[in-house]
Amino acid sequence: MTIRFGILTLSDRSSRGEREDASGPALAQLIRAQNWSIAREKILPDELSVIRATLTEWADSGEMDVILTTGSTGFAARDVAPEATRAVIQRDTPGLVETMRAESLKMTPHAMLSRAIAGIRGRTLIINLPGSPTGAVENLQTVIPVLSHAVQLLKEDPSSESSH
Repeated sequence: MTIRFGILTLSDRSSRGEREDASGPALAQLIRAQNWSIAREKILPDELSVIRATLTEWADSGEMDVILTTGSTGFAARDVAPEATRAVIQRDTPGLVETMRAESLKMTPHAMLSRAIAGIRGRTLIINLPGSPTGAVENLQTVIPVLSHAVQLLKEDPSSESSH
């Protein structure tokens, strides 16, 4: 099954061209290694209204099965990915972020500072990931084993029952 992704890098500095985005390309490489596709990629500043509008537009477009955000999940005042995501999702998916945090804690105590969330809007899954390339990739690797089944369920694919 091909999963269609959107990758949204959230960084004031990268959006202004002051720092190269390393997380978005690292995620794209991992996604392509799974033989999945990338429908859209974008870098945005840490602006709540802009992130919220982009998440809504992308999820409602039907072009993507999964939207990954990278960055803006910590304690800094401008870290607003969770708030933007919470504003647009219709259903929470806490098991994904609980598992990502638990696995990340095995590698760094800083994982407990993540405020990342995940949820569903329509038939699109939205997942917040850390801003560091290593953290973003490790967290995505944690949920890769369930993504195909999650997307099948969201699409109401009759074959989704066969993978139980």
